[in-house]
Amino acid sequence: MSLKNGEFVKNPSRRRLLRSAAAVAAWPLISRADLSARPEPRSTEGRRATNSSLCIFSKHLQWLDYRGMAQTAAEVGFDGIDLTVRPGGHVEPERVRDDLPKAVRAIKEAGLDVPTITTAITDPRDKLTADILETASQSGIRYYRMGYYRYEDARSIQQTLREVRPALRDLVEVNKQYDISGTYQNHAGSRYVGACIWDLYYVLKDLDARWIGSQFDIRHATVEGGTTWSVHFRLIREYINTLVAKDFRWAQTQGVWKPENCPLGQGMVDFPQYLQMVKQAGLAGPFVLHLEYPLGGAERGARRLTGDKRQVIEAMRKDLQFLRKSLD
Repeated sequence: MSLKNGEFVKNPSRRRLLRSAAAVAAWPLISRADLSARPEPRSTEGRRATNSSLCIFSKHLQWLDYRGMAQTAAEVGFDGIDLTVRPGGHVEPERVRDDLPKAVRAIKEAGLDVPTITTAITDPRDKLTADILETASQSGIRYYRMGYYRYEDARSIQQTLREVRPALRDLVEVNKQYDISGTYQNHAGSRYVGACIWDLYYVLKDLDARWIGSQFDIRHATVEGGTTWSVHFRLIREYINTLVAKDFRWAQTQGVWKPENCPLGQGMVDFPQYLQMVKQAGLAGPFVLHLEYPLGGAERGARRLTGDKRQVIEAMRKDLQFLRKSLD
């Protein structure tokens, strides 16, 4: 059984197995002896204390090139960008060694930081995992959001979690090698590992929080946890290394109640309690703003907008102002 794009694949081909074996063999620094010789990184607390930037998720700016994205984010007032380095993102994984430095350079020229990127990484043995993490680390990026592990009807919940734990354990070793920390988003939905937080805590517990953790998404936590999201926050708190801000409300469509995304402060998320808990926990970010409500395709990562780009920019500005004011 192997991992591919966040999903377990049974009976991989012989070619796939040979590629995986070759990738593992190509990691000369993964031995415990070599890792023990590497200097200790800054502590988790030290990293949190310096990463206070408010970032825009670059998915919402994929209708712009690197320079346009960076200049727009700077003009709106963001401190940094969470850059998409995944299939269909601003940087395609296969081109990461060439294109990620270009994107980072354009962002820094606009006066912004790139504290974190969003990837589809789940398999520590995949060659692209090493390419992405090495290039990101060399570019000064401190965190990467992972891809997702999913539940399938053919396997029990327990079996899936037993398979995820060693994958995360091995990713910790890879993250150590490249001096970068992984972060796993709690995405709502019955197929997602981590949606209910308790399973995410189970697969993370006993792992070194300096190298792997949780991107706590308050929108998804509220959808799945209702009034108990604060318990889930407390449970996973020691592993939270990045944060997400977005909002939603329940809406009835053709007789079915579903989450409907909306601007910050107009939905169900209890931002005063959430941000108070963030402050009390000493979590300074990176804090990533998502805009998942209708914005002419920008909410979906469209390359072309169907509406006025000024409306997208104004929506970003309003949500950013709400978040900054709430954090004061």
